[in-house]
This record gives sequence, C-alpha cells and structure tokens, in this order.
Amino acid sequence: MGMTVSGAVDLETVELRSFVLLAEQRHFGRAAEALFISQPALSKRLKRLEDKVGAPLLLRGPHEVRLTEPGRLLLERARALLRDAEAALEASRLAGRGEAGLIRIGFGVASIARFLPDVLLRFRRSHPRVQLTLRDMSSPAQVEALRRGDIDLGFVRMPIVGRDLASMPVLRERLVTAVGSRAAGCDGKGLASLAAEPFVVCSRAVSASYYDHVLTLCRLAGFTPRIAAETNDLFSLLQLVRAGVGVALVPGTAAAMRVPGVRLENTHLAGAGWGIGLVWCRSSERRLLLEAFVTTARQATAESSETTLAFR
Repeated sequence: MGMTVSGAVDLETVELRSFVLLAEQRHFGRAAEALFISQPALSKRLKRLEDKVGAPLLLRGPHEVRLTEPGRLLLERARALLRDAEAALEASRLAGRGEAGLIRIGFGVASIARFLPDVLLRFRRSHPRVQLTLRDMSSPAQVEALRRGDIDLGFVRMPIVGRDLASMPVLRERLVTAVGSRAAGCDGKGLASLAAEPFVVCSRAVSASYYDHVLTLCRLAGFTPRIAAETNDLFSLLQLVRAGVGVALVPGTAAAMRVPGVRLENTHLAGAGWGIGLVWCRSSERRLLLEAFVTTARQATAESSETTLAFR
C-alpha cells in the first residue's frame, strides 16, 4: 500500500497515482500495463476511490474513458498531493543522509565580517537543500542556547567548559588599537602610549567578554582606561573613533569594515589575542548535518591565512 493522505477521508497515494495515470492515459489497458497490475485490480482501486469521493470519477466509453466533473477537480488536486508527497519523501531521504534540513547558527559581530560568510558560501554550494538561520549573540548566550537546543552551532570565544559540548578551534583573533586621524596613535610604542586618551568601548551589557578584555589589556599596559562613551555595536564604535570622541580596542577583523579616517595598530601585548571555536552539543539530533558543516568550516580554516574571530 502507498502512503495515506489524511483528511476527512483517508486517501491512499497508490489509489491517487492509479487514478492520475488512468485519467492521463484515458485507457484501462494502457494504464494497467504502466502500473504493472491487471485491469480488474485497477478497476478495484478506482472503485475504492470513487466510494470515498461519493461520485463517479470516470465514464467508460467504447474507445476511451472520460473524466466527470468530480474527476476533473480531483485530478488537479491529486497531482499536487502526489508532488507534495514525493517532495516530502525526498526531503526525508536527504535529511537522513545529512543533505537537507535546518541548521541554526549563533555568531558574533566580527565573525560575520569575514570568516563566517566564506563558510556559509562554501556550505551552501555543497548542501543547497540545507536551510541556514543566523542569530547575533554573545558567546555566553550562544552556550546557553546550545544547551537549551535553541541553536545548533555557535562561534564563541574559547575555551568552553562542559563535556556536553564539542568544539573545534577555528582561528585566532587579537585586539588592536583604533585611532582617528586627530589622535597621535601608538607610534610603534604600544598601547601604553594611549593611556592619556579617552576610550570608546562596546558596553558590557552587549559583550561582557569584550568589555573585560579591554580593561584587562589596558591594565597590562599599566593604566585604567578613561571611558568617554559606550556603544552597542562595532560599526558605531568605529564611527565614534572617526569623529574624535576617543580611541578604542577592537578586533583585528574591524579592518574589513574599512571605516575611512580610522587606522588600526598593534598593541604589542601578548594578552591581546584569543581563540574562536565552533561549538555544538554532542547529543544533537542533527548530527549528520552538523558534521557536514564542521567539515566545511575545517576546510575553510585550513585554507585561510587571515585572523578571524567572534567579536564577543
């Protein structure tokens, strides 16, 4: 028996398929031959379908069969139902092989600037039937979302803690100074030369890890930064630097934003660096899909010589 299409009346796909073929062939003998069944068996299928509809679907003539009005209306819908049923089966087959489905991805601001778009492009080329959704989230929020099952993959600051999560290192990133055209900059002297300058930062409410990293790095350079302004995103922060409100510490990937009038310089501090990992839950039901995405990310990482990591 075929699949059952549920509704007020249960319709078997084998009955619908037999009816569609018979309606197209307009001949019991040819239709039965195409279905590899006998004519009496085909007649029984048609009778079962007509009993469910409650009206004749076909009228037999001396040389061919003709559709009744109920038959004509059913034919239109039956073709659509069969297409939908086949599409559903094909989607399930592809999902079973890790070639279709949905992956929900968390990311930070800087990862979307350079590394993540490359991975997404590669993955969509190799897995065009997989739907990808993206959410801008801080690293702690991504870890919580992974454990709740709200996302499937996250690009987060490393390290992470927990045997329930698996991870793969992706790349390294580091904080660099961002100075406007009016500021003197480091002049090769490092972050300590900016101790007297006002600073612009992304607020701690948006990214605690970034905010704390900025304070820690300044303390390593021997001073506590005087914060003149806080913002909610990296692009706005760079615009404030450009306007002369202050200097800033930003991920090196900010260079991809190409904000005119802002130059990026090395801090010359080892503590400026940190790592990004691609993280997922070990118990995920989308294991095959995640393995395919991780493989793609690993290939992109191996081929990339640029530093890219999540802002948060």
